[in-house]
Amino acid sequence: MAVLSRFERPIIVQVGRHGSERIVLDVNDAAAILLRDIGRQTEKSRIAMDVCLRVLQGIARSPVARRAFVAALEPKILRGD
Repeated sequence: MAVLSRFERPIIVQVGRHGSERIVLDVNDAAAILLRDIGRQTEKSRIAMDVCLRVLQGIARSPVARRAFVAALEPKILRGD
């Protein structure tokens, strides 16, 4: 079974005060941002990372990971959904 990790719609984020905007196209992009770029870990970010891993394992679907990722972002990071 092929793992469909691409998001139906991209998410635009800006990590860091002066960081450039980044377009998040799939679960891999979301997981990388959660792992490397989000300063402090919260319960929502831990849940989002868990869902991303489940998608990559073929257990969950990408729309669930997308919702969890958006929920984990602080409003100042999210630029477009």
